[in-house]
Amino acid sequence: MTETRIYDDNDADRTYIDDKTVAVLGYGSQGHAHALNLRDSGVDVMVGLREDSASRAAAEEEGLTVGTAAEVTAAADIVSVLVPDNVQPTLYDAAIEPNLEPGDTLQFAHGFNIHYNQITPPEGVDVTMVAPKSPGHLVRRNYEAGEGTPGLLAIYQDATGEAKETGLAYAQAIGCARAGVVETSFKEETETDLFGEQVVLCGGVTSLIKAGFETLVDAGYSPEMAYYECLNELKLIVDLIYEGGLMGMWNSVSDTAEYGGLTRGDVVVDEHAREQMEQILEDVQDGTFAHEWIAENQVNRPRYSQLREAEQNHEIEAVGEELRALFAWADEEVEEEQKAEVSADD
Repeated sequence: MTETRIYDDNDADRTYIDDKTVAVLGYGSQGHAHALNLRDSGVDVMVGLREDSASRAAAEEEGLTVGTAAEVTAAADIVSVLVPDNVQPTLYDAAIEPNLEPGDTLQFAHGFNIHYNQITPPEGVDVTMVAPKSPGHLVRRNYEAGEGTPGLLAIYQDATGEAKETGLAYAQAIGCARAGVVETSFKEETETDLFGEQVVLCGGVTSLIKAGFETLVDAGYSPEMAYYECLNELKLIVDLIYEGGLMGMWNSVSDTAEYGGLTRGDVVVDEHAREQMEQILEDVQDGTFAHEWIAENQVNRPRYSQLREAEQNHEIEAVGEELRALFAWADEEVEEEQKAEVSADD
């Protein structure tokens, strides 16, 4: 296994983008952060949005130049595609590909559509990925505080011989190089990202929470106690893990909690669960999941909508809404950040 390279500000040369124009397509979670950080770094940046986009006013209020995706792509040297994955192929065919020129850079923050061949770039352009490992509002907040957000850099196509240098310069301009930029590939980023989302971060953890909640409620315990023990306190544990790794967490909880977790955790996430994880990884690697998700979008997402409705109607949501009203952190600022993160604006 080759050693993973991590770059920082000292490895980046801003001259590779200082004389270029960047088009940021989308002004949602990542789009607004990239556009504003680039602007504040002195980069010439434009934002590409639909003419009827609700985000146009917000971008214009920030003093950004706004046009359609086709207009800004035609005027730019670097095109950063930050609209949702399911929107990208149609947007690419209609507005991006016809306006690319040899020597341009086509850039992504996630490798899905390149890796699964939903977008096939022309040979004469660089294809890169600069992906902050954080939600957009934190990318922006960290930049404004003079800090950085770790990120990823991948090169899919190096037509100019300068793709890596351009990507590193972009990563520096949005603040990622301040913290560290890990070199990867489109394949590795896409497959590990999908696997992590499905098995741990979004799929695994929510199913674990609901299973624990339902077990306690079915045994006669109050939904409120079940919510606190199986959902609310999860943040405290995750914060400890985030700050100090697994041992940092074990060292911070009681010996009783540590012994119980060490002896019972593998009973829940057992060899059968590992086998299922391996199957999910195989589905990601061979494209089964990608093709399923693409097909779901093509028929207007019936299964997605049904599953989402069931999640929204779960008892844990009703209990949680009542209990979260008691928490001091449930203020307008947090609500606004959450709204920004779920934005799917193009």
